[in-house]
Amino acid sequence: MSQHELRYRMGRRPAEPAGALVLLHGRGADELDLVPLLDELDPDGRLVAITLGAPLRLGPLGYHWYVSREVGYPDPATFLETYRRVGGWLDELPALTGVGYDQTVLGGFSQGAVMSYALALGRGRPSPAALVAMSGFIPAATGFELDPAGHQELPVWIGHGTLDPIMPVSFGRAAAGALRAAGLHVDYRESAMGHSIDRAFVDHVARSLPGVLQRRQAA
Repeated sequence: MSQHELRYRMGRRPAEPAGALVLLHGRGADELDLVPLLDELDPDGRLVAITLGAPLRLGPLGYHWYVSREVGYPDPATFLETYRRVGGWLDELPALTGVGYDQTVLGGFSQGAVMSYALALGRGRPSPAALVAMSGFIPAATGFELDPAGHQELPVWIGHGTLDPIMPVSFGRAAAGALRAAGLHVDYRESAMGHSIDRAFVDHVARSLPGVLQRRQAA
């Protein structure tokens, strides 16, 4: 058993996949929460589709990726441990999917978006094929170093609700601004909604992903 083994749910595994898609849920949910989103982001069923479960169980509060005491600043100890474990799991993922990590789309919602930012843009981490961040923020934690300039070829989609009371839209705007300043191509979209997923944003990403994966494969 790998030391990085985590709970996951594989939605589908096409015989000749065009890539892979990994989604990380929000706090209090589990690996089943975003299963319906796999089909919405990949309606043609061309990707190996996986939802990953957070490792930290906080009693009746459900599963979390890290302990949250202040929005924007995850608890360093729990955040770094999860970052290490999930990073190791992602490094081993090609053996499970048969798809290279450079053809794997990484995305998440809420705390899952926070971890996706970290794992896609952390110093020393390889770049996935694309990053999809929904209602999250770029984390700041002692011991974690972001390196957006080292991931300039990474396409990024960011979606955020202007009425979000949990992770205010200022976090989405700040993330888009910081990544654009670092030279990344960012597709940022706001929706007049709270802390939830905008299906119009999801549809937009779904229409864009096949072209991105084709270009990555050709490169």
